[in-house]
Amino acid sequence: MGLLYEKLSYEVRGCAIEVRKNYGPGHKESLYQNAYAEELKFRDMPFMKEESIRIYSPKTGKVIGSYRPDFIIDNKIIVELKALDKVPQKMIDQLYDYLRNSEYELGFFINFGSNKLYIKRIIYSNDQKPWAKRLSGKH
Repeated sequence: MGLLYEKLSYEVRGCAIEVRKNYGPGHKESLYQNAYAEELKFRDMPFMKEESIRIYSPKTGKVIGSYRPDFIIDNKIIVELKALDKVPQKMIDQLYDYLRNSEYELGFFINFGSNKLYIKRIIYSNDQKPWAKRLSGKH
């Protein structure tokens, strides 16, 4: 079995590398978001920007809220962008929590502000989510 969304993951990373190459580390997060969207369009990659996704209760499987990630790529991958000198672990944990409580299984945390481009790929498969099993009828 290969990587989850291997080709799409490669493109997500490639867009980040291209943006960093073109703009360097010294800009505001909003510039990187716009540049990333431009690169996605250039590569004809389907995406939604700041589109609301449902967050489910791990106990009941009911929708208890929503979250607006920076990007959803091809309705498969959540991408969060930052422009910070250092990445606090709690920001990475936040993306992990979104994956744990949403229908999405793969996310990328990308930081353009550090000395080196930082890309973290996070997986939380639906078969690990008790609420997802209940919704699909699997026990």
